[in-house]
Amino acid sequence: MLRLNEVKLPLNHNEEALPAAILQKLGIAKEDMLSFEVFKRAYDARNKADILLIYIVDIEVANQAELLEQFVNDPHVRETPDMTYKFVAKAPQNLTSRPVVIGLGPCGLFAALILAQMGFKPIVLERGKAVRERTKDVFGFWRNKPLDTESNVQFGEGGAGTFSDGKLYSQIKDRKHYGRKVLHEFVAAGAPEEILYVSKPHIGTFKLVNMVEKMRAQITELGGEIRFGTRVDKVDIQNNQLTGLHLSNGEYLVCEHAVLAVGHSARDTFEMLYEQGVYVEAKPFSIGFRIEHEQSMIDESRFGDNAGNPILGAADYKLVHHCKNGRSVYSFCMCPGGTVVAAASEAGRVVTNGMSQYSRHERNANSAIVVGITPEQDYPEHPLAGIALQRGLEELAYKVGGENYHAPAQLIGDFLKGKSSQQLGEVKSSYTPGITLTDLSKVVPSFVIEAIQEAIPAFDKKIKGFAKVDGLLTGVETRTSSPICIKRGKDLQSINTGGLYPAGEGAGYAGGIWSAGIDGIKVAEALALDMLSKSQVD
Repeated sequence: MLRLNEVKLPLNHNEEALPAAILQKLGIAKEDMLSFEVFKRAYDARNKADILLIYIVDIEVANQAELLEQFVNDPHVRETPDMTYKFVAKAPQNLTSRPVVIGLGPCGLFAALILAQMGFKPIVLERGKAVRERTKDVFGFWRNKPLDTESNVQFGEGGAGTFSDGKLYSQIKDRKHYGRKVLHEFVAAGAPEEILYVSKPHIGTFKLVNMVEKMRAQITELGGEIRFGTRVDKVDIQNNQLTGLHLSNGEYLVCEHAVLAVGHSARDTFEMLYEQGVYVEAKPFSIGFRIEHEQSMIDESRFGDNAGNPILGAADYKLVHHCKNGRSVYSFCMCPGGTVVAAASEAGRVVTNGMSQYSRHERNANSAIVVGITPEQDYPEHPLAGIALQRGLEELAYKVGGENYHAPAQLIGDFLKGKSSQQLGEVKSSYTPGITLTDLSKVVPSFVIEAIQEAIPAFDKKIKGFAKVDGLLTGVETRTSSPICIKRGKDLQSINTGGLYPAGEGAGYAGGIWSAGIDGIKVAEALALDMLSKSQVD
């Protein structure tokens, strides 16, 4: 097939416009185009009065070789790459050892799935509960029930991505097209087929719950084993080689190959690994707040009179500002038509995150507005110092919020003036269990306040109304990414612990559902090949 890029059409074009544009670009007759399918559809809304749809199309033609010769100097016409996923290994029937996958978030889920599909029958250890039970615990906490420190937004089947917008895009390079494998498996598990072609696909929490269950069922049907409520409390390492795992239920598991996909909030696991000698180093992350506006305002600012068009959906945004104090402020994990959620995983701490359902029909838009921080500048003391910084900020938020898991919040207008808020305006908080209006300068370092105070008016120049006085800031946002990196080599194993495959967000190698799934595939392949090579030696 041929791949044709940059086919631009008006937002409200008719059904015949796309095939007509393809025929015109290629200069062929209708009968010479045997079929076509949309590979990607994006939009260009820079001119709100004339929003364009931009297509990438794969086309089957009668004279492909001749056409390619005609367009050899045109970068918009190329042969469609082979994106079919090909397994790198197959487990032999007599293979007695089994790989272990630690964590069943997106990374662990895909690592386990790929290993199972290759016949390796993985054992999956998940400290939290199955996704449906976990969902009950999460929604219970949001309704003022006690926090379960092993079953919450961070821990449990599906990982932190289950309670998010379900975004399935990233800026990572994906030369081997692992991302297509991720999307195809999601569609097979019940995701809408549009995620295969829309430019910024998302799923939403309720759809993710059913999908995760179906993917888990496939793993077990292929011989995998899932153990919930099972935390790894210690790793055994001999001569720089993983040899076993001590589990929270008292069991000891002999293990020479394990995928470590514990997510960015498994702080006790990070501490244990460091104490056991696994190489860990601090890495940059970001801190700040969630910001809420009415979604209708964001739609109008981004799309003008085209706001509400079903093809465009709820508008999102991506903003960056470089401040005078040398810091950078940016929007992160923007959730159109969503809610701000309580994402704590440790008692006596408050953490915010954002979530949307597939429909994105809630009243508010929310996004993290965060400031980048680095080990060199902000927490140079120790490889785990970023964790201590996170905990300190979350404890402050808990205290200022009222010590009942209510989150401290402040109106944007008051925040910019540096005064405490007393009552809400038009924008109502979506955060549960609840908020406490206050002065957010009590919660984070002064450089964070100064940077965000400078950034919000700058963002208002890009999105009219962003600095609206009764918009709402809620804090704190500290779990933007892992504060540590568990370094791995070219073989994807820990640089000083053979057989241990650090993976996904927690290890510092992904940022979101899609990239975490891709990383899970990569480490599953590397682990499988290593197991095969060692089984042949044995």
